[in-house]
Amino acid sequence: MTRPLHIVVTVNAAWNLVNFRTGLLRALIADGHRVTVLAPHDDSVARLQALGCAFVDLPMNRKGLSPLANLHIWRRLGAAMDRLRPDVVLSFTIKNNLFGALAARRRRIPFIPNVTGLGTAFLSGGGLQRVAQMIYRHAFRGLPVVFFQNRDDLELFAGMGLVRPGQARVLPGSGIDLTRFAPAPMPENPPDAPVFLMIARLLRDKGVVEFADAAAVVRRQFPHAQFRIVGPFGTENRSALPPAQIMRWQDAGHIVHLGAMPDVRPAIAEADCVVLPSYREGMPRVLLEAAAMARPVITTDVPGCRDALDAGKTGLLCQPRDSASLARACADFITLTPEARAAMGQAGRARAERLFGEAHVIAAYRQALADATGQAG
Repeated sequence: MTRPLHIVVTVNAAWNLVNFRTGLLRALIADGHRVTVLAPHDDSVARLQALGCAFVDLPMNRKGLSPLANLHIWRRLGAAMDRLRPDVVLSFTIKNNLFGALAARRRRIPFIPNVTGLGTAFLSGGGLQRVAQMIYRHAFRGLPVVFFQNRDDLELFAGMGLVRPGQARVLPGSGIDLTRFAPAPMPENPPDAPVFLMIARLLRDKGVVEFADAAAVVRRQFPHAQFRIVGPFGTENRSALPPAQIMRWQDAGHIVHLGAMPDVRPAIAEADCVVLPSYREGMPRVLLEAAAMARPVITTDVPGCRDALDAGKTGLLCQPRDSASLARACADFITLTPEARAAMGQAGRARAERLFGEAHVIAAYRQALADATGQAG
């Protein structure tokens, strides 16, 4: 039995933990650990406190690239660690990973980051990418464990010398609560009038433009097909689409924007197929949720996204940044019989049960905590 720890969990938005890490936080508290969340304050804080977490506000600019802004984040993270004196820090999201690792190393606090995505700077090319790689190499040096959500990202970091093979471990995303996201019967829509559902922040990098353009193409051939989007406007992200653009697509009849939903299960239950044309992901949670609810998916053939399905069996792949390819995949889905669609959804559920249950993630974190704090048995 390991001794109780004071675990600080840091992330760039409190809602991120509520949406994606509730099961992990609940398990850590059940194990007897004291958990403090260090994140910018938002409407999710009360829910974290109801779980039993303490909360400390971390003001930060999530999209800023200026050295001064990042210096402020590093100093605030370090000051919080000095006050809280944690036994170990768990981190999610890019800036918290990088500057939290630097602050923790200076204080000799074990630090375990989770690389949930690479970010615009890392993928931009040129000088900005080189700077990002340099910071990663320095920040991650010597960490006991670095979690990745897909093997492509792990191999990319290892190939660049940003992590050592002994540090890196792959998780099945953030894990899915297979009881909460239970299989739902397929909706009784006419075969030529399916509901295609996209759940994402309204960012260019998520493939929202391609989704809207593909909808316009598909609806010319299948005018009763519906293309719905659930998600908030990403005002603090450099690739955020303006609300006026979303309204233009909606006014033209291409899509229906349903806004943000605290619980996406009803929207998934009403959908015939869940679509995510993202440019790259760690492990897209929405596709795992869709699979758990026995829904076929369509997504891009890129790292993270392609790991979330068994192509041809639980869903269909299309090419990234290619609305014509996405439109063809949607049209191919419409030609499937209702029985074939249902079989695809059931295969997705079986795969989710086999690979993506949150119990796998919780077990991996328990082992990482034991290793990082010297309590491995």
